[in-house]
Amino acid sequence: MDRVHHRVDLPDAQDDGTMRNVEFKAELRDPALALPICLELGAKYVGTLKQTDTYYRVADARLKKRETVGEPTEWIFYQRPDQLRPKLSQFMIYSEAEAHERFGITPLPVWLVVKKKRDLLLYGNVRIHLDAVDDLGAFVELEAMITKACGEDACRDAVARIRTALAPVLGEPISCGYSDLLARAAELPAA
Repeated sequence: MDRVHHRVDLPDAQDDGTMRNVEFKAELRDPALALPICLELGAKYVGTLKQTDTYYRVADARLKKRETVGEPTEWIFYQRPDQLRPKLSQFMIYSEAEAHERFGITPLPVWLVVKKKRDLLLYGNVRIHLDAVDDLGAFVELEAMITKACGEDACRDAVARIRTALAPVLGEPISCGYSDLLARAAELPAA
């Protein structure tokens, strides 16, 4: 009798625990049409999330505290270039206790706060975010997690497939994060 082995597709973490993904972000011209396109492509709808991201000033990286209604608070420390094409992001996610241990219990200087409603879908190892961001508008964000079974090239291919499917509703690509867009709109100095 043959034995079937199930391989868990875990993130391809670096020696220091850093995870990586391929990210792409763009304006969303028709949010109502984006969801049916994603479902037709084969993405699975997970749910709608209400999130508040508080960004802090840190050297040589970005740090945000993500509060999602009904979920534990996460702290996300990441590095990512600002570019229009899909980009490689390196990140670590900390629990509240881990963040206090890593960054201390003294409050960090807050840069700004981003509030959004996010429809989350999954397409293989890609998280599709259909976002309505307060004071900015509608966007799509794609995050393809690099894993042992799905390398960077495969992640870039998956992001390209989704971009092609969403082409009728996509606006301009966005090179930076929502925090940067809000800061520009408010004429705040960069973090």
